[in-house]
Amino acid sequence: MNLSDSQTAGDIPTTPVPRRVTAMEAVLSHLRGAIERGDYAVGDKLPSEAELCRRLEVSRPVLREALRALQTMGLTVSRTGKGTFVVSDGAVADPTFGDYAASDLLEVRRHVEVPVAGYAAVRRTPEDLDHLHHLLERMERETDTTAWVAMDTLFHLTVAQAARNPVFRRVIEEIRDALARQSAFLNDVGGRREQANREHRAIVEAIVDSSEHDAVEAMKHHLARVESTLSTIVGPAHRAAPTTDGAEGEERG
Repeated sequence: MNLSDSQTAGDIPTTPVPRRVTAMEAVLSHLRGAIERGDYAVGDKLPSEAELCRRLEVSRPVLREALRALQTMGLTVSRTGKGTFVVSDGAVADPTFGDYAASDLLEVRRHVEVPVAGYAAVRRTPEDLDHLHHLLERMERETDTTAWVAMDTLFHLTVAQAARNPVFRRVIEEIRDALARQSAFLNDVGGRREQANREHRAIVEAIVDSSEHDAVEAMKHHLARVESTLSTIVGPAHRAAPTTDGAEGEERG
């Protein structure tokens, strides 16, 4: 079985053209399906990395990314020196990224980053705009996921800096590691990078225009898309998110 070549996501042509599925996503889909079908039951140990690489014809880095995603989904656990074991036959609805659950991150981000974007639009300095433009251009050129994820968290810190309230930046700093883990997961599994770049550009354009309303709406849309992608991957969150001006609800359809 060769999963090293990317595949097209979906058989029916759509607009836009379905994105290509990476080798890691193909491996993840294969292993997740095997677990959910019961090919690997709860308590079973997965084959060794070397054996899985041989069977699936993929590199070890690709396999390890898929195994990390399985663990984030709550399907497996890695035990040092013993291997990877199946602990559930269904993905958890509220995965944990670092020290925080996804639902907690989203709740805080809605209450912090949405108003922060509005404040940034009316308080930003020319230097803030230069930093945001430079960062956005680098992100749009970047092809390495690890480098992009680092810039993604820096982008949100830079918006908080432009709000001219150090408390906001301190809050984003506190959850920075969790945001990076979530961003990496959504990019590896959900192919979010290009979409996120467009959302980031909309945020920056609103800040440039000094439009508090547009900046708030752009950040709401960005966070709604994060939640929507996460829900698509692992299922609905345990805790229902409050709807604000319909921004979250419109992304679920």
